[in-house]
Amino acid sequence: MSILIPSVPDSDQLHRDALTVLQPGFEGTAAPEWVLRKLAAGLGSVALFGRNVTDPAQLAALTAALRQENPDVLVAIDEEGGDVTRLEAGSGSSWPGNLALGAIDDPALTRDVARELGRALAECGINYNWAPSADVNSNPGNPVIGVRSFGADPELCARHTAAWVEGLQSVGVAACAKHFPGHGDTAVDSHLGLPVVDVDVDLLRSRDLVPFRAAIAAGAKAVMSAHIMIPALDPVHPATLSRAVLTGLLRARAADGGLGYDGLIVTDGIEMGAIADTYGIAEGTVLALAAGADAICVGGGLADEETVLRLRDSIVEAVRAGRLPEERLADAAARVRSLGSWARISAQGATGEPDLSIGLRAARRALRVTAAPGRPFAPVTDRPYVASFSPQANIAVGDETPWGVAGMLAARFPGTRAESIGPQAAGEGQLDALVARVLAGAEGRRLVLVVRDTHRHDWMAAALRLLLTARPDAVVVEMGVPQAEPVGALHIATHGAARVCGLAAVEVLTGQPSVHC
Repeated sequence: MSILIPSVPDSDQLHRDALTVLQPGFEGTAAPEWVLRKLAAGLGSVALFGRNVTDPAQLAALTAALRQENPDVLVAIDEEGGDVTRLEAGSGSSWPGNLALGAIDDPALTRDVARELGRALAECGINYNWAPSADVNSNPGNPVIGVRSFGADPELCARHTAAWVEGLQSVGVAACAKHFPGHGDTAVDSHLGLPVVDVDVDLLRSRDLVPFRAAIAAGAKAVMSAHIMIPALDPVHPATLSRAVLTGLLRARAADGGLGYDGLIVTDGIEMGAIADTYGIAEGTVLALAAGADAICVGGGLADEETVLRLRDSIVEAVRAGRLPEERLADAAARVRSLGSWARISAQGATGEPDLSIGLRAARRALRVTAAPGRPFAPVTDRPYVASFSPQANIAVGDETPWGVAGMLAARFPGTRAESIGPQAAGEGQLDALVARVLAGAEGRRLVLVVRDTHRHDWMAAALRLLLTARPDAVVVEMGVPQAEPVGALHIATHGAARVCGLAAVEVLTGQPSVHC
């Protein structure tokens, strides 16, 4: 049952500032009336997700309606390219993600890809992108970053983070480097719990902070905090709620040991488990602002007016109770408005349609193809059997975005057979039956095994081993982090599961170029 929270007037500056610092989402493909009212009352940002997008024309009409109420509104989206896409959640991304770009290691290409992605956003009226991920994926078992990172090397991540920021912002779309001070060395997904990164400050500075320094030097307009606990920095509060992290490290001058960042600091989704399950979203919002955050991201899960009113009123009450200095709130709101003004002015110079072909060209360069010694590879020329091993969906990616190569091969070879296999099918006592079923289905056909992060999933590695023992002629397409050794008659590492990464892999499998991207 919905709980109605009494509304209070938004006309005074305190309430307007409290609205300004919120970045909420909503349901539907048109702006609800409550969103338009709150924009007129001072709301500074609106967050869009896959549920709000059907096509570019609809999205452009939606953003135009938002700007009628507030010309300086920041229209935010989580469009990393690669596995994390909201513009193309229904089809898969036209741009490879960070790991693919890092594997190529051509910063000029990274800059060009980000620029064209930015053009696609700007064409739809989006001026603020919660990307790129600047995390150094130092933990191979990381369940939430993985292919969203440029790699495990700090300097590589730094040069590509900077290039991505420069490319995106060159067309008037604000970049947001995330997740400060680095989510790469975690084994827990902060959507579900609170990760603890038990490293010393020296390692943090020499590894995790390196890409964020590069992002700041490149002029990143925003930095997003991580919901992670780093006891060496703050043994009490997670980074999003830590003054030591947001103000003492990110905001402080270099002379005082900080990074000297003067742009917008935004939180990761405040309703994520790491905050909501430990502090609650209202208290988390107040503590984040007091710690130095300027904007509160909310709406991935809680996308209603009641949530906005609750957070607004919590901020106002905290100011009146002396828990949140009014000047701190005013400073945060001023930073949001300043970025909104920058985005409005910058959008006037952002022209030109995006070059969608650059994504496939980049995805081709990112492939790493390994053939088994002494086994010449013959292209797939007839209806194959495709077994796709599907691990539990990364919450940041979502489970609605298609991935793999089965549909693409079926489009070329009608009659292709495909099966999606999850961890339940390979559970205790079921692995032999699974292998027998796949082998029976693939009899007389080429066998294509599509995997994702094999190194993180014992059940997947075991199934792969048994299938390749029986069918050494099978080919393997790894669409996650290629940490495991290449196996199969042919092994293709795509460095991500974007649609264009799948297309590039299919070109190799069939020996034929794609007819479209």
